[in-house]
Amino acid sequence: MTRYAVKYWHEQLQKNAVTPTDIQQHYAQRTLRYEPRVQGFLDYYETPVMSKPSVWSIPLALKDNIALKDHGLTCGSKMLAHYVSPFDAHVSERLKDAGVMVVGKANMDEFAMGSSTENSAFQQTHNPWDLSCVPGGSSGGSAALVAADLVPWSLGSSTGGSIRLPASFCGVVGMKPTYGRVSRYGLVAYASSLDQIGPMTANVEDNALLLNLIAGADARDSTSDQTQSAEDFTRLLRTSIAGKVIGVPKEMMTEGVSSEVRTVVEKALQLYTELGAQVIEVSLPTLPYALATYYLIATSEASSNLARFDGVRYGHRSDQAQNLMDLYLNSRSEGFGHEVKLRIMLGTFALSSGYYDAYYLKAQKARALLMRDTQKAFEQCDVMMAPTAPVTAFKLGERMQDPLQMYSTDILTVMANLTGIPALSVPCGFVQGLPVGLQIMGKPMAEAEVYQHAFAYESAAQWDLSQPTGLEKE
Repeated sequence: MTRYAVKYWHEQLQKNAVTPTDIQQHYAQRTLRYEPRVQGFLDYYETPVMSKPSVWSIPLALKDNIALKDHGLTCGSKMLAHYVSPFDAHVSERLKDAGVMVVGKANMDEFAMGSSTENSAFQQTHNPWDLSCVPGGSSGGSAALVAADLVPWSLGSSTGGSIRLPASFCGVVGMKPTYGRVSRYGLVAYASSLDQIGPMTANVEDNALLLNLIAGADARDSTSDQTQSAEDFTRLLRTSIAGKVIGVPKEMMTEGVSSEVRTVVEKALQLYTELGAQVIEVSLPTLPYALATYYLIATSEASSNLARFDGVRYGHRSDQAQNLMDLYLNSRSEGFGHEVKLRIMLGTFALSSGYYDAYYLKAQKARALLMRDTQKAFEQCDVMMAPTAPVTAFKLGERMQDPLQMYSTDILTVMANLTGIPALSVPCGFVQGLPVGLQIMGKPMAEAEVYQHAFAYESAAQWDLSQPTGLEKE
């Protein structure tokens, strides 16, 4: 299989060497062949959504918690199984303005709550490298579709690692931008102070090109950075990283990281020294508290955000109700899955009278300390690097009965969401045939520098990611 980059298609369109229809048919044939095994699409559009043909008319998939006007918006939940969005998300508007071709909605953990995409109410997505393994979550559909080359680019969302984790498991590039870099308008909220939309692609340059299209201020999102101006995130890609200082948080190389993953990441860091960068050890003393802090804040915000799904205004409405209280209880009981109910209850408890100070308020204080530690670490280095995930992709069903084991998968990614910094996962090797991701974290609004370091590694390592092995088996 020849995998074509977004940049390649873009150049072919500029030269009129191909048409958007040619490109669409190329990926449609692959989708027909491989999608039954991958199951990455929740909805595939036979007629793509595209405002106008352009040099960016290249097939893209949206995670199904991003609004696209006149199309379904399920969030992987029975609660919104029949909901059709009456408006576009900000990123959907941006894509339409650029002439990008949206070909479908990608599967996801219900309301983005999960680390494996096994919590979808509709189907299980399979990892293209090993179809018996999870693709990671919650943007597992978006990652698997890119890994299988059913689309060359996609959008996911991250609350605690939901772009980088599936990118690591599926061997693709995933970027969580700085909080406020990309508007959240039209993204169904999980935890509003953590959520961020980001690009997923097969290589670093394509990722930066997609961020170029979706980043920017938006007055409809009060958390959007209104001071940012248009920026080319590819501008530093081909500049040297010689003399750059890379900080490796010691806590991220020990906290539950498998020895095989650590070995692969250490080899990647060695390559950086060969490229002229200096690798030093830094410390994030409060990192051991990050996972607990994240789950307290995220579930608390979720319990508030998901209160709007009550069976009255939109979404699933139970027909087994005698009164208003029955309507609320039955609609939510029938519409939400187990994991969503669990997180709503955890958040409601943390916010309840008598427990607010002990849990939610303390978590916010711990978040402030983690921000301080991160700032201190960046005084010593240009970027920080660590494994994206402590393990490679695990088997479907392996962790479903143990929530704590499942939650621990996010242990290395939640820090970037809690502190709002940009963080990217780039493939850096394999353990027993499954991809390993290298996580590169930058200072706020320093996405271009993160891409610079990722591109330097990708160019030097030259991994062959053209065909995931699980799809070679007919």
